[in-house]
Amino acid sequence: MTIEEVAALVQGEIVCGDSFKGREVAFVFASDLMSDVLTIRDTDNLLLLTGLSNLQSIRTCEMSDIQMIVVVRDKAVTDEMLELAEENDMIIVKTKYSMYKTAGILYGAGIPPIY
Repeated sequence: MTIEEVAALVQGEIVCGDSFKGREVAFVFASDLMSDVLTIRDTDNLLLLTGLSNLQSIRTCEMSDIQMIVVVRDKAVTDEMLELAEENDMIIVKTKYSMYKTAGILYGAGIPPIY
């Protein structure tokens, strides 16, 4: 499934990286704890769901080679986040849904968890 299809499923808006909307999503990981995100080893085609809307989340994804992020709970995505995400060829989708609902929709659509 592409990240564009994910955005449609969660009624999300692509706020950064529109040119990458064809990226394939193979796995999903949901966390607000960036220390947990740093423990993931296989991040190819991984989508991160998070409510942490600050530079730390983008920096963590940068270090972990995670290129796709869904920001849940209608959290604001700052200009600094957008700038850093653009520099790292990341795509950010914003949704009003909770993390629980977003994860459930994606799991129901057949995207497996990372573990």
